[in-house]
Amino acid sequence: MDDDCFGPDQIRADGRKLHPALLLEVKSPAESRGPWDYYKLLRTTPGEQAFRLLADGGCALARN
Repeated sequence: MDDDCFGPDQIRADGRKLHPALLLEVKSPAESRGPWDYYKLLRTTPGEQAFRLLADGGCALARN
């Protein structure tokens, strides 16, 4: 799956959707270059690291 906001993602066996987590900083008015230019991307964490591990979830569907 692809998400317009977060980019490529996947759905695990337990039904959880994994997508990258974005750390954004609000730009100052001086940094903004036009309408809708509000945020500066500081870091992207892959979905596999941003969400609880499959083994830690306790979902019965994921155990089979």
